Amino acid sequence: MPGEPMSFTVDTKAFFFNAKTDYLPYYKPFRIELHDEATVKDLLFAIQERNENFHFPKQKLTCRINGWVVEAKQPIKEVVERLGNELQIDPVTSYRSIDCLKINDADFMQSYNLLEPYADEEHLKYYKGLYALHYASETSNYCKEYIGDAILVLAHKMISEGTPHKDEILRAITEVDCGLFECEYDNNLFKAEDHTDEIEELKAMARGELNDDDDAPTLLEMIKSRLGLEPKMPVKEKDEQQYDDITIADIDLKFVAYYYGDRDKNSEIESLISQKAAALVDFEKARKRCGLYVIKDDPKLAYKKAGTIMLDAFDNMAEVMVIEDPRAYEMMSQNFDKIEESVGREIGLELTTSAALLRQLGSAAV
Repeated sequence: MPGEPMSFTVDTKAFFFNAKTDYLPYYKPFRIELHDEATVKDLLFAIQERNENFHFPKQKLTCRINGWVVEAKQPIKEVVERLGNELQIDPVTSYRSIDCLKINDADFMQSYNLLEPYADEEHLKYYKGLYALHYASETSNYCKEYIGDAILVLAHKMISEGTPHKDEILRAITEVDCGLFECEYDNNLFKAEDHTDEIEELKAMARGELNDDDDAPTLLEMIKSRLGLEPKMPVKEKDEQQYDDITIADIDLKFVAYYYGDRDKNSEIESLISQKAAALVDFEKARKRCGLYVIKDDPKLAYKKAGTIMLDAFDNMAEVMVIEDPRAYEMMSQNFDKIEESVGREIGLELTTSAALLRQLGSAAV
């Protein structure tokens, strides 16, 4: 009838785990019908109505849907429009789960304690609004002790406001086991945010702007000296044509993945692969950064990130990976052995660049 709300159906896999009774987590499927204005919270309540053992936090409700961090009020219709009707629901951080989507979130305020001596009530209020950002931190997938993207964003805000404690703040977020110099920002929020500039500016401050005396060592140099590490040179910008003469033999018989990272996805490359290779391989980490922002500070972390991306493509049956950014190609190709060592597996991938693929195969048919 006119005026009645529309409805739609989603097929979900919901995460179950009780730290008191379960050894491993597991998933249960649910087909849920929702009205047009339903939110993430409505979806979770609908699942709980089907299974009373499914639990989620009633406050600070944040979870992952198909890997993206979403908050309680997010309309499910928008989620379905972008991700489709098959939805996997996980805790915002699985290894912190204590009861399904409920997590031990003590680490959130532990990170705030690093800056608490220099903060006021407004800073605390601002930080609490970054709860989802904290648990969307990509670096936490590689370093569980990571202090989180949220505290770095707060640090940048405090310094930008002219705090007299700039040096103390920079030391607080740097002189930890996994902090500022391990951060390579990746957006994992369904409602996208980009904090790359703030984080890279913080790194620049710690490297060269911490001291007024140009001859004094920077914070980064002091830390590396303390740890016995030699400073690494950053990956330089590469000429787009430097690697365009690579040729992949029998590419028409091979499964090909396309890695674009933080660059815009090139639809021409995808079309070219679909038309002239055996198949275009889809893989989740095609949009993730591969370590270029951390290789000069933590090369082992950079290799682990690159290896995780390459393994994701390889495990999805790719034989070739086309790389959009020539800097990423250089890093992966020149450090292939170290990357394999970092993930403890052989990676049977041939690598090439988008420019080389275009030169080898020509343009895609329109």
